[in-house]
Parts: sequence; C-alpha cells; structure tokens
Amino acid sequence: MSDVRTVTVDKGNFPETSAWRDFLALIKIGIVNSNLITTFTGLWLALYFNNKHFLQHLDMMVLSLLGSTLIIAGSCSLNNFIDRDIDHVMERTKKRPTVTGKYSGPKVLTIGFSFIVIGSFLLFLTSFTAGLIGLIGIFSYVVLYTMWSKRQYTLNTVIGSISGAVPPLIGWASIDPDLHVVAWILFLLMFIWQPPHFLALAMRRTEEYRAAGIPMLPVVHGFDITKRQMVVWVACLLPLPFYLHSLGMPFVVLATILNIGWLILSIVGFRVKDDIKWATQMFVYSINYLTILFVLMVIMTVI
Repeated sequence: MSDVRTVTVDKGNFPETSAWRDFLALIKIGIVNSNLITTFTGLWLALYFNNKHFLQHLDMMVLSLLGSTLIIAGSCSLNNFIDRDIDHVMERTKKRPTVTGKYSGPKVLTIGFSFIVIGSFLLFLTSFTAGLIGLIGIFSYVVLYTMWSKRQYTLNTVIGSISGAVPPLIGWASIDPDLHVVAWILFLLMFIWQPPHFLALAMRRTEEYRAAGIPMLPVVHGFDITKRQMVVWVACLLPLPFYLHSLGMPFVVLATILNIGWLILSIVGFRVKDDIKWATQMFVYSINYLTILFVLMVIMTVI
C-alpha cells in the first residue's frame, strides 16, 4: 500500500449534507443494500431446499440479515478510512465524509470495528460456518483488496470479488451450515459477475483511477484488453443456470436469456465507437441482471 498522504480539503467546495446522509455514505449504503439482497436469497433458498418454513426461522433470518448488514457496513467504513488519501482525486468519491472531514479517522475506526464485532457475533449465533464465512469476507475486502491488491495489481478486481461473493453463502450457512451445491453456485455467480461489472465502471472512470494511481485494467492495459476480459467473464456465466435446474425450467430459460443478452452486448463492444457509452450500458445491464436474477430465484420458489 502506498504511503498515506496528508490532504488539505476546502470544505467550502462541498455542498451541505445531513448527518444521516454522511453516515449512509460512510457505510456505502448502495453496497450494503445490494449485498443484503444476495444474502436474503441465499437464506431463502436454504429454507426452500431444506424444506423449512421461514416463520419457524425468523430469529435466524433477523440475526443473519442484521449481522451481514453490520459486517458489510463496518468493512466499507474501514475501506473509506484506508482510501481517504486518494478518494479526493476521484469525482465519485471526493464527497465522502472521510474526505470532507465530516468524520474523523478515530470515529470511522470506532464505527467500522464496532459494526464488525457486533455483526460477526450475530452471525456466529446463527452458525459457526456463517460467522467464519463472514470473517473471510471481511478479511478479503479490507486486507486482501483494500490494503494489499487495490493499489498494486490489475487483478484487484478479481481479488475483491471474493468478498462480494460471500453474502449468499452467509445467508445459506445461517440455515444450513453444510452448504448445499446450490450455495456454491450462488457464490460462483456472484464471483464471476463482479469483474465485468466493475471493469465497466473502471472504463467509465479510467482517468480518475489513473490520477489516483489505481492500476485498474483499463488504466494499465487499455480498453481492448479490458473488453476481452469482460467477454470471457460474461461467457463463464452461461453454464451456471443449468446447475440451478431445481428452480424449474422457466428459471433456467430466463437466466440463460439474460446471460446471452449480456454476452451479445459484451461482444458488441469491439465494434462500438463510443467506448464510454458502451461501458455505461454494460454497467447498467450488470446491475439489472443481478437484481432480476436474484429476485427471480425467490419468485420461482413461491409460485
């Protein structure tokens, strides 16, 4: 990790924000919410495949979802603390409360570690496996990604995908610690989904990453190599719906259509003239893809 630089910020350049909005920015509420969806899906499918009723496991559901929320929020807070010396360079991060001075370093650390400790405790109350997976997610995001690989390697996106893929495992393990093969397919789906999603974002923010000294793939190797990588990752999603055939053929068909649509859009990228516009389309598609797919999994178990 590069040396921490002291940054003087003119607070007058930033719009006034409420304490609540600053808090939500600190914990990265968008990441918390998206991971909460995948955690719930893993939990819900564990109930379904183990023939258990959710009303009889409301305590486990609450502990799992609350624990997951806290460890993710805590990890994101630590990420903001560690990256406060470079976030001022990037347009999308320069208004974070750790940059504007709304949150001091000690306060951020207190919130981050407190949330992680409480959240981990709640997860261990559900099962040892869920708590252990939660700790692995924290370590991979805070240490392996934020502190180690993010500022050194283009593989930082892949390494960071580990933490983003564990929420459905946590949800599943809180109900079934043995982790059925379906739970691992959810993990693989999340792991493979993240590189094309974040590489699309990296293409849109290439110059900002370059200015911040972050070796994202498009910064180091350019757009063509990045596009090839994205096609490979999206193609790897194609077989996964067939391992979820227990959810019914309609799910397999719809998921495959989503995969083919994303693959076609990925291949089109080699012929477009406006790379940034295409990257934006890829980014938006990836968000809708994940939301539709995980909501679809839940729907297929109740109809």
